[in-house]
Amino acid sequence: MSATRMGRINEEIQRALSELIRTVKDPRVHGLISVTAVETTADLKYAKVYISALDQSDVDQVVKGLKSASGYLRRELGHALDLRNTPELTFLRDDSMIKGAHILKIIEGLDK
Repeated sequence: MSATRMGRINEEIQRALSELIRTVKDPRVHGLISVTAVETTADLKYAKVYISALDQSDVDQVVKGLKSASGYLRRELGHALDLRNTPELTFLRDDSMIKGAHILKIIEGLDK
């Protein structure tokens, strides 16, 4: 499958999941949650979904809640997108914003 098509599929899954996460009724899934990236395998069987939350102390609980609701999210994703296979979702914590802030702090420390 071409890289541009996979990129479009990943973006569509990311957009749809961003909307669907708001409908999850699990109490662990709360606050401002964003889907930062989606990586789908070429055969569309599996997808890694990277999650970031505003409250960094609760990200692990949010990821556990989303793993619990992955069946619901997969079913609704299948209804929202017209794909041959709806990928199995794996939710992972995305620490790129924390790492970026740490690097920025180091760079600012060098300027002084």
